[in-house]
Amino acid sequence: MIDVQPITIEKETFVAITVKLPKTNFMAVTCDTGYIMCGALDVKLLNEKLKERGIIAGRAVGVRTIEQLLEAPLESVTLKCEELGIHKGMTGKDALIKMKQSM
Repeated sequence: MIDVQPITIEKETFVAITVKLPKTNFMAVTCDTGYIMCGALDVKLLNEKLKERGIIAGRAVGVRTIEQLLEAPLESVTLKCEELGIHKGMTGKDALIKMKQSM
């Protein structure tokens, strides 16, 4: 099952996506400039193989719900995130707000 819903953080709108898979869930929250995602995100691949794309993305691990994804500290972020002041340890929702502000 796939669930797609708008969510609001500090009066800004984002899209939350959950894909229910056997024994796990895939989750992401996105805006026009970037996204945060569960542990399935390969930040190393984005930073190395896809560096020229300048992808703005962060990864949180050990999360099982969108709410946990928003509250969890990011375990890793892309190089482009770091340029915008989004860093490892920042909560998912704080990172999303910074992504929105960078538009």
